[in-house]
Amino acid sequence: MTVTILRAADRTPVPWKNGGGTVREIEAGPEGAGTDAFDWRVSLADVTADGPFSAFPGVDRILTVVEGAGMDLVVGGEHHIVDEPLWPHGFPGDLPTEGFLLGGPVVNLNVMYRRARTRAETAVICGTVRLLPPEGGAVLAVSLDDGAELEGGSDGVRLDRYDAVLAAGESPGVLRTMGQAVLITFSGG
Repeated sequence: MTVTILRAADRTPVPWKNGGGTVREIEAGPEGAGTDAFDWRVSLADVTADGPFSAFPGVDRILTVVEGAGMDLVVGGEHHIVDEPLWPHGFPGDLPTEGFLLGGPVVNLNVMYRRARTRAETAVICGTVRLLPPEGGAVLAVSLDDGAELEGGSDGVRLDRYDAVLAAGESPGVLRTMGQAVLITFSGG
């Protein structure tokens, strides 16, 4: 079993691939993979203005608005109103995509994965869930509120807002949220 706690306080904002905003990477697989070499990547994007999204050939994306009113997401010329908070919305990362803010800045939790190598499933949870990584895959849970706790082994680990836990192999235990969390499961393609 491999378990890694990823603290929000340790993340440094960096410019988007296209320079249009900033992103705080939570984790990528394989560890340390750059924007052209990841199998999967999870990040928080700060969107403060309308504009184009970076293109990622061969990559599918799942966007979840975690702060703000939402966006009109135009993917390949088709409008998708993403105005329900905490609702994961999937789209191909290789189609031309633009985002138009509906009511001010937003923070998006962004899951990206190379469709030829891996699959990702994203769910927003509230309450208690056992973290179960699939065989040969991983599970990543991102707390959206202060006070979540990973209970496993002899000690509990507290997770505050935007802290995350990444697990591969056996289950690291039970995640108890005081609010909500995003649960992302990665499995082979």
